[in-house]
Amino acid sequence: MDNRIKDLREDRDLTQTQVAKAIGITQRKYSYIETGTQQLTDEILVKLAKFYGVTVDYILKLSD
Repeated sequence: MDNRIKDLREDRDLTQTQVAKAIGITQRKYSYIETGTQQLTDEILVKLAKFYGVTVDYILKLSD
């Protein structure tokens, strides 16, 4: 999961800070989520899916 989140961010040439600000969390928290140090909550998962224009299933690697 963390790799797909990182890939989405890097594919769009965004920084962790930019994504974190867009979804309303700190860069540190986003970094922890991206590296798998902190679990991804349902709320943040939905925010990321909306931000990137993908499905939750895509982020969770349930679909391509």
